[in-house]
Amino acid sequence: MPLNRKTVTHFLIESMRDKQGHGNLTLLLNDVITACKVISDQVNHGELVGALGSAGSENIQGETQKKLDVLSNDIFLQFNSYGGHLAGMASEEMDDPFPIPEGAPRGKYLLLFDPLDGSSNIDVNVSVGTIFSILKCPEGVEDPEVKDFLQPGTTQVCAGYALYGPSSMLVLTTGNGVNGFTLDQNIGEFILTNPDMKVVEDTREFAINASNSRFWEAPVKRYVDECLAGVEGPRGENFNMRWIASMVAEIHRILIRGGIFLYPMDERLRKQGGKLRLMYEANPMSFILEQAGGVCSTGRERIMDIQPSGLHQRVPCIMGSKNEVERLISYHDE
Repeated sequence: MPLNRKTVTHFLIESMRDKQGHGNLTLLLNDVITACKVISDQVNHGELVGALGSAGSENIQGETQKKLDVLSNDIFLQFNSYGGHLAGMASEEMDDPFPIPEGAPRGKYLLLFDPLDGSSNIDVNVSVGTIFSILKCPEGVEDPEVKDFLQPGTTQVCAGYALYGPSSMLVLTTGNGVNGFTLDQNIGEFILTNPDMKVVEDTREFAINASNSRFWEAPVKRYVDECLAGVEGPRGENFNMRWIASMVAEIHRILIRGGIFLYPMDERLRKQGGKLRLMYEANPMSFILEQAGGVCSTGRERIMDIQPSGLHQRVPCIMGSKNEVERLISYHDE
């Protein structure tokens, strides 16, 4: 490793040196990052450690859990319960907030996480990831309840994701841009490899599950139809369509080369409010993309402005390159 490369710990210490309370946040992120390293190891070993297949259980959303869903959730709880930096945690895989164990020191932060996003792909060896969001616990609260977690995305202190692909990567924002780190397996450290990541404003690539097209609202159907019409259509350009069914992989591609990711409202999802979870997926990814110059919306409002009403609330998501997202917002406005 070249001597001038920075580990994620050194980067965090330098970048947050002038921020009040930076030490506690850096130490908390070290615990989060350690959990991501352990999950990366389990994902990489797969069936060699018996980690693949169904766990035979369901989460709060009624989705069948994979063994790695349960294992990843346990890993996150284990590595973040005793550091003294958290007042509480909440997971996509758990009905209620997880209290800090009795006797363990309490901190001033709240951690929300999706321990293994895209886990439906795990058995076929397609990229998956972990998403996390950090909030400040309300002043004076030692044992946070659900209401204490229900903060809009604009209050996030930090958000990030780990991508477990051909290489394991960590992407972070603390509100001052977005930076990417690659795990060096030889030394067990994330190294800064993608400083100051930016989302290009224009794109000719979109990601959506086209099998749901018959349920889409008119603005989304119009947008996709225009893209599919190519050079002969009203846009006058050819577009490429992508769909991985792993939000982490989709958003990472947008950060690297631009694009727009859509899991919009459709007729099947209207009753539940959307598909993706506001607190564990939409808010942290919106924080990251907006810090990189992207735009994130439900089609009708900025995602991070939403006042949450429930721990497992779902929302529509349209996020990515500025000019394409704003075009689709304008279609909704019409």
